[in-house]
Amino acid sequence: MPRIGWLSPGSATSDENFLGSFRDGLRELGWAVGQNIAIEPRWAEGKFERLPDLAAELVRLKVDVIVANVTQASLAAKHATTTIPVVMVGVGDPLGSGLVDSLARPGGNVTGPSSMLAEASVKQLALLKETVPRASPVAVLWNPANPVWQKAA
Repeated sequence: MPRIGWLSPGSATSDENFLGSFRDGLRELGWAVGQNIAIEPRWAEGKFERLPDLAAELVRLKVDVIVANVTQASLAAKHATTTIPVVMVGVGDPLGSGLVDSLARPGGNVTGPSSMLAEASVKQLALLKETVPRASPVAVLWNPANPVWQKAA
């Protein structure tokens, strides 16, 4: 039975809707968790420093693919294996964070969608300034541990 590794900095509770939607999508494609596919979830419970160990655990389990939720989990999975495919989810800048070699030809074993969050945020702030020139000051909140935002700051 194929096994999907699920790697997240969150918890079972925080990922409940996301993982539920993922299971629904699998079901629409003919996959039933527990019948013809398995999911091996690993949650860091908000402790990002646990992600490398959890990624290594999924590699030891020899899962067929790792779905990594957000940049830090994707980086941990990438560093844990060069052979198991890693599907990144919720990654703002895969190129800038070092997950892929280029957007046109990612190379390696990491793939998935990107929100290009840092670039989009810069454009959104420029649009805000253009449409509401007197909006001052403007504050932007971000997770300082996220490498995408470290570069954008």
